[in-house]
Parts: sequence; structure tokens; C-alpha cells
Amino acid sequence: MELPILSFLILLPILGSFFILITKGNSENIHRNCKNVALFTSLITFLLTLFLWFKFDFNTSDFQFIEEKNWINGFVNFKIGIDGISLVFLLLTTFITPICIISGSSSIKFRIKEFLISFLIMETLIIGVFCSLDLIIFYLFFEAGLIPMFLIIGIWGGERRVYSAFKFFLYTLLGSVLMLIAIISIFWITNTTDIIKLYEIKIFKDYQYLLWLAFFCSFAVKLPMWPFHTWLPDAHVEAPTAGSVILAAILLKMAGYGFIRFSIGMFPVASEFFTPFIYTLSIIAIIYTSLVALMQEDMKKLIAYSSVAHMGFVTIGIFSLTKQGLEGSIFQMFSHGLISAALFLCVGVVYDRYSSRKISSYGGLVNIMPKYALFFMIFTLASLGLPGTSGFVGEILVLFGVFQVNYVVAVLASTGVVLAAAYMLWLYKRVVFGDLNESLKNLADLNKQEIFVFVSLASLIIFFGFYPDPLLKTISPTIDNIIYNYEQNLIYHLNDSAFWKSTTEGNN
Repeated sequence: MELPILSFLILLPILGSFFILITKGNSENIHRNCKNVALFTSLITFLLTLFLWFKFDFNTSDFQFIEEKNWINGFVNFKIGIDGISLVFLLLTTFITPICIISGSSSIKFRIKEFLISFLIMETLIIGVFCSLDLIIFYLFFEAGLIPMFLIIGIWGGERRVYSAFKFFLYTLLGSVLMLIAIISIFWITNTTDIIKLYEIKIFKDYQYLLWLAFFCSFAVKLPMWPFHTWLPDAHVEAPTAGSVILAAILLKMAGYGFIRFSIGMFPVASEFFTPFIYTLSIIAIIYTSLVALMQEDMKKLIAYSSVAHMGFVTIGIFSLTKQGLEGSIFQMFSHGLISAALFLCVGVVYDRYSSRKISSYGGLVNIMPKYALFFMIFTLASLGLPGTSGFVGEILVLFGVFQVNYVVAVLASTGVVLAAAYMLWLYKRVVFGDLNESLKNLADLNKQEIFVFVSLASLIIFFGFYPDPLLKTISPTIDNIIYNYEQNLIYHLNDSAFWKSTTEGNN
């Protein structure tokens, strides 16, 4: 296509932010006007992403819709494009953002302009991450996304919002400093930061180990992996509902995307070497954080720890380097984006009505909020991987993929499914069933806006649970190409090592 459609996709939320900035009105209608502009912008962005999906060629693994412009005197090119994996995450991002705007604009009561602008700017930066085909551009988008999230937590968060915002910012920033050093080193080694060219250049294996560790430090914190996860529960607890939704649904997925795009794609020898290390951390994350979730009394903290456990499945699937494992990890990230968003919105619904996230504050909600209880049940069952929901598809693909290469890891990971059932059903039982707390008897059930949001999420969760083919068809050629390139790189480095070894022995 001749049109710079990806550039327009990236800039569209910024354009919406500008219109929100200049939106005027009296105190009664300024809230409504800003919300309408933000919602319209995010919906147009989503429709544009759907247009990309319809125009996408599913029969090739090549990057499509590529745009390239010289940016810094030939040193850095602004190069963007997408493949099947990028497209899936773009669809998730542009679908979740309108939901955040709908839910957030209803619960936020002050500085609504700045709140909505922050979300639209964050959408631009996230889209930029998934479209970047240059390491420098990727890094700029990746790190700039910290700023609006820092503001969302620090301004509109709870009582400990400043502490949580700084903890989130410093953890993720410090981890990414090493990635910047690695990017500079890659340019020094290869004289390019073009991602497509770097896939063709086989970086000398002795460099790969340090470069892999540098990227790992950034992605492990952002995902987050155990033991780098301690910032996540605090950030979720203090963030407003919409902030928790976009943090769990989208921001965590940028790290999983980075593992696939860079760790596997550029450093295959190092990835092979560190795979047992990844398996160990992932298994600990799945089991340990699931047990921690069982002990939580705060609903948001419980769901936050469950996110760490689910991301353990993602990393296991990625580093299994099997087709089922990689498909499962990407599907799991997409599915978790929908399910975690829905669960945090469920917490937000009761928090807006009763101003408490404590599990012990609730009970018997099925008697006064039957619609809420129904949707909460759907999302709870999806989180624990019930067949017929998208959560099941991702987890079963990961376990099938890992079982092919290491059945011990697969068996240990499967305990996470049992533990997920324990803490999610325990949460649902205490909140929805039991005796009705008298102080809750006047709580209103879901309104039309909340029902619309929950129906949208539940429909996709169930649809992809029964019919995952559209997503798998989108990512399949790209995954085949990743595995092929990975294997060819390993063969190349193995042959190269054998050549140098034989040469050295001959000289001796």
C-alpha cells in the first residue's frame, strides 16, 4: 500500500489528544465532551487496525506495510512495519483502549482532560512499540510508555500512589538502561540497528550471551518474571481501575513481545544456553505466586499475582521453541489481556460502589447483583483455563509445546492450573456467595455501560475459546519463520565453531 497507514495509526491518538486539549465547555459538559473525543479517537484507531487485518497477507511471514524515513543523519531510520505477531498485539491494544476510556472516564472525577490525554498518548507509544523495525525507535517507544503510566498511577491512584508510581518507574527504567547499552553495542558490532538486517546478520556467539542478558534485564522486569515482580502488586493496587486494566492487558505484553522479537530472533545461541534458567524462573513464578495469591485479602493484589503466574506460562512457551509453545504463548498473552482487563474491571465495579477492595468486605453479591455475578463467573472460569474459554487454548498449547522438549517442566507448570482454580474459585466464593453483608444491600447492579463493556470482553473470550483459528492463522507463518531462522542460526554457529576447532587442531 502506498498510504503511510502505520504512521497514521501511530499519530491518530496524538491528534485526538490535541483535540481534547482544546476542547472547551462549562463545568457540566467538559467531562462529556472530552470523553466523547477520546472515545471517538480510540474507536477510529481500532477500526483502522481492523482494516489492517483485512488487508494483511496471511500467507507470508514477511513484514508488511513497511515505511522508512531517514531520521538522524543516516544513523537512525524511522522504520516501521508489522508481521502477524505485531498485528495481534495491535488489535489487543486498540480494543482495550476504548474500554479503558469508557471505564476510566466514569470513575475519574478530577483533571479528566489530563487523564484522557495520558491514555491516548500511551496508546500511541504502545502502537509504536509493536510497529518498530529499528532498535532505537523501539527503545524510545518502549521507555516513553513509562511516563503516562507513571502519571496515571501518581496522580489518579490510591493513598500510596506516589510510592507505587516511583517504584514502578525506577524498577522498569533501571532494567532498561542495560538494554540501551546493548543496543549501542549492537550498532558498534554490526553498524546497524535495523531489525530486519539484524535477523540476517549472525552476531558472533561470544557477544550474544551478554547482549541476551542485557535485554533480559529489561524484559524480565517489565513482564514481570520472578523475582523482579515486586513492583507489580503495588502498582495495581494503587492504580485507578483503567490504569490497572491497561497495565495488565497491554504493558506487560510488550516484554513478551520483546523476548520473541529480540531474545529468540537475534540471540539464538544465548537463548539455547539460558533456556534452563528461564524454565526455572518460570516454574517458580507459576507455583510461588499462585501460593501467594491464595493468601491475599485484597482483590487487586490477588489478580496481580495471578498475572505473574500466567506470564510464567508465556515465558515457558516462548523458550520451548516449538510451534505449539510459541503459538500458545502469544495466544496466552492475547487471552490474558482480555481476561485480566475484565477481572480488574469487576473489582472496579464494586470498588466504585463500596470503596473497598478487601475480599472480607463482600459476600452474597449474587442476591443483589445477579448480572455482575454472572459476568464475574465467566471471567473467573476463563482465568483458571476452563475449556471453551480463550484461557484454556493458550495454556493447553503451551503445555503441549513444552511437553515435547521437557516433560518435567510441563508437569510442574500444570500445577499452576490447579492452583489457579484454587485461588480464583476461593475469590469468587467469598465475594459472590455466602451470607449477604447488610451494608451491601443497597448496591446497584451493572448499568448499561458496564454491561456493554463486559459483554464485549466476554464475547471475545468465549469466541476465541471455541474458535481460535483467526488468531492462530494470523501468527502461524511468522512463528514458522522464527523457528526456521532460529534453527538455521544454531546450525551456522555450530558449524562455525567446528570449523575454527578443526582449523586450530590442524595448525597445532
